[in-house]
Amino acid sequence: MLNGVWMTLDSLDVSPAFLFISLPEEISHRPSRVTFSDCKGNDKLHYEVSSPYFRVNTDGSLVALRNITAVGKTLFVHARTPHAEDMAELVIVGGKDIQGSLQDIFKFARTSPVPRQKRSIVVSPILIPENQRQPFPRDVGKVVDSDRPEGSKFRLTGKGVDQEPKGIFRINENTGSVSVTRNLDRETIATYQLFVETIDVNGRTLEGPVPLEVIVIDQNDNRPIFREGPYIGHVMEGSPTGTTVMRMTAFDADDPATDNALLRYNIRQQTPDKPSPNMFYIDPEKGDIVTVVSPALLDRETLENPKYELIIEAQDMAGLDVGLTGTATATIMIDDKNDHSPKFTKKEFQATVEEGAMGVIVNLTVEDKDDPTTGAWRAAYTIINGNPGQSFEIHTNPQTNEGMLSVVKPLDYEISAFHTLLIKVENEDPLVPDVSYGSSSTATVHITVLDVNESPVFYPDPMMVTKQENISVGSVLLTVNATDPDSLQRQTIRYSVYKDPAGWLNINPINGTVDTTALLDRESPFVHNSVYTALFLATDSGNPPATGTGTLLITLEDVNDNAPFIYPTVAEVCDDAKNLSVVILGATDKDLHPNTDPFKFEIHKQTVPDKVWKISKINNTHALVSLLQNLNKANYHLPIMVTDSGKPPMTNITDLRVQVCSCKNSKVDCNAAGAPHFSAATALLLSLFNLACL
Repeated sequence: MLNGVWMTLDSLDVSPAFLFISLPEEISHRPSRVTFSDCKGNDKLHYEVSSPYFRVNTDGSLVALRNITAVGKTLFVHARTPHAEDMAELVIVGGKDIQGSLQDIFKFARTSPVPRQKRSIVVSPILIPENQRQPFPRDVGKVVDSDRPEGSKFRLTGKGVDQEPKGIFRINENTGSVSVTRNLDRETIATYQLFVETIDVNGRTLEGPVPLEVIVIDQNDNRPIFREGPYIGHVMEGSPTGTTVMRMTAFDADDPATDNALLRYNIRQQTPDKPSPNMFYIDPEKGDIVTVVSPALLDRETLENPKYELIIEAQDMAGLDVGLTGTATATIMIDDKNDHSPKFTKKEFQATVEEGAMGVIVNLTVEDKDDPTTGAWRAAYTIINGNPGQSFEIHTNPQTNEGMLSVVKPLDYEISAFHTLLIKVENEDPLVPDVSYGSSSTATVHITVLDVNESPVFYPDPMMVTKQENISVGSVLLTVNATDPDSLQRQTIRYSVYKDPAGWLNINPINGTVDTTALLDRESPFVHNSVYTALFLATDSGNPPATGTGTLLITLEDVNDNAPFIYPTVAEVCDDAKNLSVVILGATDKDLHPNTDPFKFEIHKQTVPDKVWKISKINNTHALVSLLQNLNKANYHLPIMVTDSGKPPMTNITDLRVQVCSCKNSKVDCNAAGAPHFSAATALLLSLFNLACL
């Protein structure tokens, strides 16, 4: 009796909740009776068997539904009323020489115990169903010690007693009864390894410890769950019947060795349900989803929706009605294959474009029944005829799939007023073998070029001429030439100056003759690298008039029209200097070679009394000025004459101001140099100048 509940098989004494059943190799359809009592009349008594191969009828008869050869299989019989419940576990063991009904088999099991080694502490594994209801604590087993000394006690240790989770099990220290204090969850802990020993009054171990295993018997308390979603599968349209799409796998936390975790799959719902409510089938054991309709029904272009949603149910207990269920949604996409070629919406297209214009002139439209998100729909256009000058290009609009025909080189009405192109369209992806491109995959485009008033064109452009600088005003440089591309129109052209930075030029508006209005200067800031640039306009008489621009590049040849000059023009020297060198002079010239160096350096009109200065050539562009003797502190002005190598040469005279300073104790003092000191020749020239001004 377990907590006031009796459960027996026929009249057998089956008070333990754990039985070993020894079966012949094949037993079927031999009933035996299970008896359960809740002591209150067994109102609404209900039996459940964990194996689909056994059944307990309402009268308590236990029936095998098929031949049984699975030795070692565990079978649970669960009896329940509104007042009480209990469970018995049956383990099938082999026995070739056993015949008869299940009742005989149970008798054999009870009268043929398994031999075991004799010992003082006798323990058997304790099996406890999970999820038991109140009351607690409840006895679940008993430890026996036939030789236990008087006054000794039982002690229970291990995980679940004095180790976490503590307090689940306890033992009556006097009787050896083992009890559980709360309900258990097999999915949390499936087995507990405990130890039993006997101890004296001082707590010393007398015998043991002996292992005691507590096995938590699984109940079907976990629904199957699908943990790997979302579940999305793809199948190509037109796939043969039986094509595997995807696999659905559910997980059940119950004991995998029992039917509590033995899953079966089925399709509960298909959306949409057309063209067939059973487009797919799922293998009940593996969970593989396969197609079951003919390839013709898997036509993406004729389906109401190329996406199907299946409600997949997983049920434990091998799919029996008593099993728990879990569901998930499988989304199946019918993928497109390129079984439709693109077709132009019409055979001929028209376009009009002004000559000289560029850009898109017409959009070619096509139809394709394939999936717009794939290369089976995306179009690729090719110009196969009528484009020898490569004036046209065609590209695909990625949003609309239209062919955008563009002019990439300006068209000339005077050369050709009409163009005819032959265009073909294909898909990015190749067509399936039984589909090909037809006549609808080509189209003709007729293009009309409109005449516009084009600007006159200078030839050549740029125009180039070479002249010497400083040629006389009014000199003719050249006559420009501009032509009107509108050869079919009779128009006149007039010329004008557009840009003349230095204001040197003039153009005849009728004949285009260009002459000078000022001297040309190669050294002008408007001239770069000896080239002067000017722009001219040619305007036709069209309505409205059109204007073209031409460039004139004038290369100016150098003339020796710039005298050289020296640098620096100021120098300092100490009055007691031992080194009488004063300064190194350099010279430069705006002209070009040969009108520049080598330069000639001289002291201009040095008189005999003033011959205290000396100038010496260093190289073609530099000379050294030095003293022949020390001078008193003063400012001296020395006229330097420098001459270039042009023909005829040009000369420039520049005063070099020399400060003779006092240099003592590493300090240079030029403040007391006094009034400027001129050479005698310079003084004489100043006197003559003053007289001339009287």
